[in-house]
Amino acid sequence: MTSTPSNNGITTQLGDQGLGQQPWWVEQWMELINGYRFKKRLERAWAYAREGNVLSIRFEGRRVHARVQGSGEEPYKVKLWLDTLSDEDWGYVLEALGQKARWSAQLLAGVMPQDIERAFAASGRRLFPFKLQEVRSECSCPDKINPCKHASAVYYLMGERFSEDPFVLFQMRGRTRAQLLADLAIQRRELLARQARAARAAARQKEKDGTPAAGLPAPAAEGSLQPAPAAIKDPSRWWRYDAALDPGLVVITPAMEGETGLDEAGPLPLAEDARFPEAGRHFVEHLKAQGALLGQAALATAMAAGAERSGAAAGAEAAGG
Repeated sequence: MTSTPSNNGITTQLGDQGLGQQPWWVEQWMELINGYRFKKRLERAWAYAREGNVLSIRFEGRRVHARVQGSGEEPYKVKLWLDTLSDEDWGYVLEALGQKARWSAQLLAGVMPQDIERAFAASGRRLFPFKLQEVRSECSCPDKINPCKHASAVYYLMGERFSEDPFVLFQMRGRTRAQLLADLAIQRRELLARQARAARAAARQKEKDGTPAAGLPAPAAEGSLQPAPAAIKDPSRWWRYDAALDPGLVVITPAMEGETGLDEAGPLPLAEDARFPEAGRHFVEHLKAQGALLGQAALATAMAAGAERSGAAAGAEAAGG
């Protein structure tokens, strides 16, 4: 048995392996339905999802509409939805998201940041439902227990949908993928513009006080960003430092565990391929190993250069004495 897409591309039947290994945000969604106390209903719902009883799934705005074939002749109509955030709440969320470039990069890559709820905390709301009752559902079947087995079958298939596109959760909260990314781009531009204005104001104030900061470029014209330093524009200068250093003040040590750039960046937004589930982890491991080798080589080179300089300085001192 294979996964079967409906006419709008949403899977309506699980494969033989079920959901299998899934991203963390899918697992969090599945914990909601798997915590349901009516286990017999869940078993029947799982069978519906596996056997193709869910005939169609479609989105209408923030609501999910489905048709599920039960024991009767006519399929039952199921609706699922979440409470949406107000425009004011979304304003707080977008402002928080704009503060971290990593969040934007991961979302653009189709990866849900593991600390995404920190952005929603700014509005006092959540992206993920905290309990099953927060996922609203209706079914045309006579069963009065909510969610019924027909709605629960759709829950399972929505987990599959979240795996393909984490933006579905944002859509159910009131923002489509296009809206979210467009609003996020505006937030990032406004943030960078505010930072540039603040830097210009600080530079002007220091000049006015007669104590300009050493090494700062002259303030740029109003309405433009600060010019980038020459060392940023010229990549050949990124790994060179020409100023003389007192060897006695320099201590060279390898980085401690957890201090690499990869560790600071957090999980990388790597594309996933079900055929190679370990590819992302292997890539990061090889990247860290390569970084460690280069770091060791750089350390050896620096220590050798320091020894040569110290020897030369000692020889010059002896000659002068």
